[in-house]
Amino acid sequence: MNTYKRRQTLAVGVVGAVLTGAAVLPSPALAEPGDDASVRVTVDIDEIREPGVLALSIAGDAVALSEDGSTLLVRQFVGTLPTVTVTDTRVADEVPDGANWAVLGSATDFAGAAGQAPITADHFGWKPRLLDGGETGLVTEGEEVVTSLDEPTQPGNNVGLVDQELLVSAFDSEAVASDSYSVNADLYLRTPAEVTAGAYSSTLTLSLFE
Repeated sequence: MNTYKRRQTLAVGVVGAVLTGAAVLPSPALAEPGDDASVRVTVDIDEIREPGVLALSIAGDAVALSEDGSTLLVRQFVGTLPTVTVTDTRVADEVPDGANWAVLGSATDFAGAAGQAPITADHFGWKPRLLDGGETGLVTEGEEVVTSLDEPTQPGNNVGLVDQELLVSAFDSEAVASDSYSVNADLYLRTPAEVTAGAYSSTLTLSLFE
């Protein structure tokens, strides 16, 4: 902690009266024995300011998918990703120049609780939905990632959540600092109609990078 010293100077003027043949100087003020003198001491202490942080939070730790929209060839199980919030408490001068951030997601294979063959993660997709992107227009949701059973909606996006796929990102971290942003996603698992019945589970991992 730095200590700042303030120095105050007083300009003292000495007034002399010139008389014929002599200079008259003022007599110093004298304190009487037993008198008290006091000095008022003040200080202004600023509040300690903690550095800001960029953080990720999720409003829940589990999603149960339920069957909806199945066809004769494909069974579909859907759900909604709990709201994901990115909070940036930094001020602009704490953000590295040229920085941007992104939340990426990837899932493990769906393991069968009774030892049945797993459903690979390429059968699991999502469609991100931005809930609160602020007013800058610099925070955007990722593109839909469809499953390996689907026709691509754009080149190379029918891979499922096997690798890190974009959920939400900010083009310029400095421009969107000191605020929070939220997003969720429609989740869907699509399997062949002959998939083995039983309970399955997967872990969807979300990671925040800058």
